[in-house]
Amino acid sequence: MFTRTTKTVAAIILGLFILTSGSVLANYTGGPNASAYLAFAEKMPAPVGGLKAIYSHITSYPKVAEKAGIQGKVFVLAYVDEQGNCEKADIVRGIGGGCDEAAVEAVKATKFTPGSHKGVTSKVKLSLSIVFKLK
Repeated sequence: MFTRTTKTVAAIILGLFILTSGSVLANYTGGPNASAYLAFAEKMPAPVGGLKAIYSHITSYPKVAEKAGIQGKVFVLAYVDEQGNCEKADIVRGIGGGCDEAAVEAVKATKFTPGSHKGVTSKVKLSLSIVFKLK
């Protein structure tokens, strides 16, 4: 049914797909420096002042989202260093209309209590959901 050549070509294509998929996932998780951040720590980072501190950095509802009636949750992956600064923030799932950008900027502007693992202050990845709701 399948010739040896067809099987070889299929194996090469499958191998390229797997290699390409792996590199896409590596880029999503922050590239080579992402491994320096723990996905879980005994004490996870937390915004100083709670979630209200993050929302305080969103001064107004994004205009495009307001006009389009966009509302929902923006999921952000924050990379928090040992000093409690958010070095980087990536959108995991967004809703558009300027809400994604507003959420990233608000998270980056927020100070966090640093995470620690086994008694050592550590770099930690933290997943946050920022809710945008029209009034």
